[in-house]
This record gives sequence, structure tokens and C-alpha cells, in this order.
Amino acid sequence: MPSVNQPFKALSIFIFSVIYQVTFSQSDQVNVFLGTSGDHGQMSPAASYPFSMLSIGPQTYPATHPGYEYYAKEYLGFTHNRMEGVGCQGDGGNILVKPFTSGNYKEKLIKKSEDGSAGYYGVRFKNGIQAEFTVNEKQGLHHYAFTNSNNGVFIDLGHAFVGRFKEEQHKIVGNTLHGYIVSGTTCSRGFYKIYYSIYFNKAVEFQKVANHQLLAKLDPEVKDLEMRIAFSSVDVEHAQKSINTKTFDQLKAATTEAWNEQLGQIEVRGSKEREDLFYSLLYRALQSPFVISESDHSYTAIDGSLQKSKNTFYNGWAIWDNYKTQLPLLSLAYTDQYGDMMWSVQEMYKHGKKDFSTDHEPSQTVRTEHAVVVLLDAYRKGYKIDFDAIADSLISENNRFDYSTPDKALEGAYDDWALSEIFEILKNEEQAKKYEAKALKYKDYWKNDFEDLTKNDIDRMGAREMYQGTVWQYRWLVPYDVQGLIELCGGEEAYLAQLDEFFEGDYYNHANEPDIQVPWMYHGTSQPWKSQELIHKIAVDTVNQFYFNNNSKGIDPFVGKIYINKPKAFLRTMDDDAGALSGWFVLAGAGITPACVGWPVYYVHVPLFEKVILNKNTRRSFTIEVENFGEENIYIKSLTFNGKLLKRNWLTHEEIMNGGLLQIEATDEPVKKPYADQWITALDQN
Repeated sequence: MPSVNQPFKALSIFIFSVIYQVTFSQSDQVNVFLGTSGDHGQMSPAASYPFSMLSIGPQTYPATHPGYEYYAKEYLGFTHNRMEGVGCQGDGGNILVKPFTSGNYKEKLIKKSEDGSAGYYGVRFKNGIQAEFTVNEKQGLHHYAFTNSNNGVFIDLGHAFVGRFKEEQHKIVGNTLHGYIVSGTTCSRGFYKIYYSIYFNKAVEFQKVANHQLLAKLDPEVKDLEMRIAFSSVDVEHAQKSINTKTFDQLKAATTEAWNEQLGQIEVRGSKEREDLFYSLLYRALQSPFVISESDHSYTAIDGSLQKSKNTFYNGWAIWDNYKTQLPLLSLAYTDQYGDMMWSVQEMYKHGKKDFSTDHEPSQTVRTEHAVVVLLDAYRKGYKIDFDAIADSLISENNRFDYSTPDKALEGAYDDWALSEIFEILKNEEQAKKYEAKALKYKDYWKNDFEDLTKNDIDRMGAREMYQGTVWQYRWLVPYDVQGLIELCGGEEAYLAQLDEFFEGDYYNHANEPDIQVPWMYHGTSQPWKSQELIHKIAVDTVNQFYFNNNSKGIDPFVGKIYINKPKAFLRTMDDDAGALSGWFVLAGAGITPACVGWPVYYVHVPLFEKVILNKNTRRSFTIEVENFGEENIYIKSLTFNGKLLKRNWLTHEEIMNGGLLQIEATDEPVKKPYADQWITALDQN
């Protein structure tokens, strides 16, 4: 006989479900202060908008790369652009604005309290000034409230991180200040130029105090000020058009809605603590590249020329850093934007693309090595790429490759392979064979520098003039020919033994990108459970880390969890690098990792959540459900895809994009048998 309370129980479950759907907001789960202290991520709590070239963030003393240190009390002001988590002490930091009161613009601003959320930052100072900021698309809004009289703001148009300011011109018209600024890109490899317009909602008197420095002074008794600012790559007029009259609350609400839409593309269900960490890291992966195009479709290309296209042009790249993680993530869950992003990469080849940056960038940017791999990957995932239009430029780029050090040789060979595959697509067999032969030379490089593991420098950071990595860490960089790599190691048994030694000997370095794909490399072997275990461990469990970007093995090792939702979030010296390492966690959380960038295939592991929905806001969402979910149940017992038992641990990009249901039966014991249908790369895979 059913309980008389059963209908009420069902009703209560229904009501809870409705309330959850109405009130659930991913932006509320974002902690903008994650990774904002010391050399533990190099992130900022700046008010930002998805993929916007403008963000308003605090400039503290002392500061980290993006201008802010969580534990610092003294503020120098607020700046308007940055690349999140990048090295070389960062880039951006233009147009420093500092509010002042009682006529003293030199008075120190000392933090009393602060608050931040997705798209918003606010701070209260001990002198009574309250400041809050929001950003919507290319427009940012400052709001200052003062308790004393004789207030205003100090403006430093010559400010830039690491002193990379080059030049500026400005003009004052009434309450408007506008002009342009030129600054150096990351690592001072080039320059970018941005136009801006600043509008004050109250009458201000401008006063020059030094070169590139102004005061905007309010009438003595005015105690509330709004300052609107907009950026453009094209000209001042376009910046002015981005400024509107919406209130602070209206702009903030619109930005919150935009963040919820983007963050909501991936829905996860699990513990609140882990969900909060997931969305805080996904937020970081959606900061760049930047939308450069204007509403009339005009934009400035990387050679400084004015262009127009119905496509949206993006800039602000860190491809060497994030091509293994953040970009594959965007290709999976942000398909509308990703098509234009890849078109933008293609367009760079038409306008003088450099490995780092040109002298005429339309925004700050880092580097673009492996763009050819990313374009091949996009094409195979169904994105439109016109290889014919850029074939000559791809060849010219390839001709400039430097194979002089062991790491550069393997990096270059990866691009050689990608170019060979592109010419195969273009049905140019002669060129395809030429670049395949060039790619196969990796075997000579590998035998010369990476085969012998008895040499005394194999665990030394920077040995043999390599960049931010060791022989142990770089030797696995043959993702396009893992079968060939296995043969070089002496067969699968020897290959697995060497992978085991790599991880058991703590040679792996999660503080930088050269080997972040290696935990996935058991997937295509007879021991896939080892990747399942490693991914879970690195993402949420205690690890040993002996390597950092400023030393070699054995100096002050780290023991603990890498990903934590605190200001000191990552390993020390572990830069997020424009979503590269936050993207790694998001993929780990979702249960999917790229098998090889350049092939549209993903390996599957047990997600960090009981349920994951990719492309939630589309008609073809893809759901992953975990049966027997638990912290100890990290191994796959069985996989069922759309009702059919899978005999493989991989899916194609097309299968995911078509939507459906992947059911993972999890267990706490590794299933020590290989999959009947294994997927592994080989150069003869065509």
C-alpha cells in the first residue's frame, strides 16, 4: 500500500527542481579571487566580459603580472586591459585611473574591503572612497562615491605593465577625453595600438600634472562620479559609439546575463565546493582571445590595415600555451565563437603572422606557434578553413622553423606533420609527402636526445638549451605518431614502463605546458586505467611536484592539491597562461580530453561530477552521467553511448556535436583489460 505522503514527496521534488532551474546561476559560483596572490596563477579579479578586449582591474602595490595582489593593501589605481595568467610579467595595464579626495591626488589608497563577481569588482578605501566597476562588451563603467569634498581622478595615459608604454596622443573635448595608446606586447616582442574614449557624467576640469598625466577635478561639493570608457582597434569614433547611457545596474545585469549564458554552456552537477571550483576555472578559460571587430564589421588586422568582414575578428592569442587544452575546450562547447576564432587565425596568415606578435597588433597578445596544428584540428572538426588561401604563407612559416634545440625540433616536427596533412586535404601529394618526410625526422631527433635515459641531465630544467622543460618532459611530444613513439621506446611494454617511471619518479611538471598532455597517454594503450587514475589525482587529489618554472628537481617540493579555490590556487610559478591550465581542469572535470590536437577524437574518463552537460544551451546537448559516482570510483567499468554498449574509450567530435547520452559505470577497482577498439595515432593513419 503506497504511503499517503508519497504525492507530497513527489510535489516537493518537483518544486525543488523548478526552484533550482530558476535560481541556479553559474556566475554566482565564480570566485574571481582564485589565483590572484603571488606566483600562483597570475590572475586578476578585474571586471570583465566574455572575450572582451577591455577589463577594469585594480593595480596594487606590490602586484602580480595582471596588476593585482590579493593580500596587498595599497592601491595605485585601476587599469583597463590585461592577458590573464601570462608570463613575461604580463601585458596590458593601460590607462591608470586613481580616484582622490580632499584635493590630494598623491594620497595613498588603502584597502578596507573588497568584493568581486563575474563582470564586477568593488572596493572600499580607508579614506572613505568607494569604487565599483563593470564591463559590457567594449564599454567599461567606473562608479566612485566620495565622503569628502574636492574630489576627482588622476589619469596616467603612459601607464603599462613592465613599463612597456611607447606613445600616446589625446584630446580633450568638454567632459570627454579620447585618443590612442601604443604599448609593447608580451615579452616585448611587438606593439599594439588601442583607441579609447572616456566620458565623465559630471563637469570636470582637466589639469596636466606631468607628461601623459592629467587630473580630472570635480566641482568642490560633488561626491558621486561615473566615468565611462570604451576601446576600439579602429579609431576614436568607434570607441565613442560603444559608450551608451545605461545605468550601472543595467550594465552589470546585462554582463551577469552574458556570463551565465557562456558559463551555462557546460552544466555540472556535484558537490557545491567542486562546482564552484569548476566554474571559477571555466570563467578564466573564457577571457581570451578578444573580440576586436566593431558592430559595423570593421576591425584592424595585425599589420595595422583597416579591414571589414561579416566574420568576427579575434586577437589576443597564447596558442603555444593553450592549444592542447583551452582551444579544444572552446571547439567543443563554444562552437559559434570558435568558428570566427579559427577564421581569425587563418586571417593572420594573410597579414604577416609572426610567432609572437607584429608591430601593429590591435590588442595585447602573446604567441601563435602551432597555429597550423590548431587550423588542421578545426578543419577536421567541421569548421570552415580555406587552406588554399593561406598555403603559401603556411610554407613560408614552415621555412622559418628553428630545429636547433631538442625541444624546438619536436615542436617543429608537429607542425611539419600538420602541414603534411593539410596538403593531403588539398590533394597535393608532392607537398604532402615532402612535409611528412620532414615530420618523420622527429625520430632522428628523438633517438639523439630523448632515447637515452641514463644521462645525468635528463631531469634538469633547461638542459641542452630547452625552453621551460626537461628531457623527460619533452620526450613525449609526438602526439601525431604515438605508435611510432611506442616503437622508438622498444614496444608497448617498454613504453608503458617508461611512462610509469616518469610519473612514479615525479618527473611530471604541471606548472607549465610542455608535458600537460602526458597524463592522457595511457588511454590508447592496454592500460587505459592509469590515465583515468592520473587525471583524477592531478585534478583533485594530493600530488608531489618537484618541478617549477624557476628551478630544477628537488628544491622545496610541493605536496598537496594543485587546484584549490583560493588566492594561492596553483603551484608556485604555475601561470594560467590564458586559460591553458584552468582549461586542463575543466576538461578533466567534464570527462573528456583530446587524443591528439589535429584529429577530431577525444578520450573518455570518469568526470569529477555525477552529471555533465556539454552545449547545454543548444538543441543538441551532450550529457554524461556517472553510475556509482564516488570519490574512490575513478575507473571506468563500462561505457554506454545512446543505449549501446561501447567497446572503446573514445568519441569523435561529430558524435559529441550530434548530442546524446554517454553513461559511465564507475568502479573503485581498475578494469585491467584493453578496449577492443583502441584509438592511437600513427603517421600512416590516413
